[in-house]
Amino acid sequence: MTTRHKKPDILHREIVAKSRLFQIEQLHLKFSNGVERQYERMSGGSRGAVMIVPVHQGQLLLAKEYAAGTDNYELGFPKGLIDPGEDAAEAANRELQEEIGFASNKLTLLKELSLAPGYFASKMQIFIAEDLYESRLEGDEPEPIEVIPYPLEDWQTLLEDADFSESRSVSALFLAQQFLAK
Repeated sequence: MTTRHKKPDILHREIVAKSRLFQIEQLHLKFSNGVERQYERMSGGSRGAVMIVPVHQGQLLLAKEYAAGTDNYELGFPKGLIDPGEDAAEAANRELQEEIGFASNKLTLLKELSLAPGYFASKMQIFIAEDLYESRLEGDEPEPIEVIPYPLEDWQTLLEDADFSESRSVSALFLAQQFLAK
């Protein structure tokens, strides 16, 4: 049985850095045992994000796009922020259309994931998209995203591809396989 700890008291908080997308907040915390520590966390918008595993005609549809963090073209699933006024399913369908040129008649929420809970408060909702049809919306990407179809039955070999390394995409792949095996 898991013991429930009392959350630490926040004695002081201060914004120590800020950019267009994020701000870094320093927290002075006091834990229930009296220990005090300083933590830093990134806080962005509270809109949340989505990632979608598109399944079309026996294939996974992956997106290959530049990732500034790794300075590499990464292979993963379509993803993006939830826009103001959208719910997560609407955002998922919009991102599909912007990134891979398909929309879905059947979106199923698989799980909500924490991205890096020690440092980041945002959550990402993982969907599987089935019953796809062609539909394109203009996105905000600086260059066209390459769409890579991948045989669904070979999903395990996808894990061996060096460009398929993003932990959220790997998690989404396992969640999708668990869902499809039912």
